[in-house]
Amino acid sequence: MKRALVTGGSGAIGAAICLELARQGLHVVVHTHRHPETARNIVEEIVRAGGSASVTHFDVTDGEAARHALKAILENGPVQVLVNNAGVHDDAPMAGMRPEQWQDVIAVSLHGFFNVTQPLLLPMIGTRWGRVISISSLAGVLGNRGQANYAAAKAGLHGASRSLALELASRGVTVNVVAPGIIATPMIERAFKPAQIEALVPMKRAGIPQEVAHLIAFLASEHASYISGQVIGINGGIG
Repeated sequence: MKRALVTGGSGAIGAAICLELARQGLHVVVHTHRHPETARNIVEEIVRAGGSASVTHFDVTDGEAARHALKAILENGPVQVLVNNAGVHDDAPMAGMRPEQWQDVIAVSLHGFFNVTQPLLLPMIGTRWGRVISISSLAGVLGNRGQANYAAAKAGLHGASRSLALELASRGVTVNVVAPGIIATPMIERAFKPAQIEALVPMKRAGIPQEVAHLIAFLASEHASYISGQVIGINGGIG
């Protein structure tokens, strides 16, 4: 059984990804930092449905903590599917943005990418099969007012992933980025009224987490073996 690690697995999109990967027959390690109870509930749901899952709990911005937790995970075998989903918002116009707002958002999305991905690569390469998939955002492609920090972090993932894809192309490991647009999560529901979504999205609706999860599951499958170094939008036709 292949093993997957999903960072930020306790959020709405992360949970949908965990559940879908488990349905595809992978053992899923559900990562969380601040919501261990939610992560345990996701694991229980997966197990009740006949799947296999476990929880890991660490701060992706803490390189030492990440290495310690990942070492324990690797004792049970390599992780062959990694989904870098952890990310945070702390929005403000740049003219009024505090230094910690800039640093903290970039630390989770971009430093977290390195802290989690790098320790898993050699064991993954050793199997001659792997998938590294990072969750970006439409903001990382087009930019967004009040989100210079978030857009910078996500755009950084694009460059890092394209470079890593070149490094691993001959090793049986693909590296891709998925960039969702407006997806129906509690945060989006607080930020956008239905009329705003209808005006912004050509498909006239928000996406749902399961639609993102289906795309991730495809990229994690054998069917996506010739797709690497790509930033794939899932946004209802924006852009």
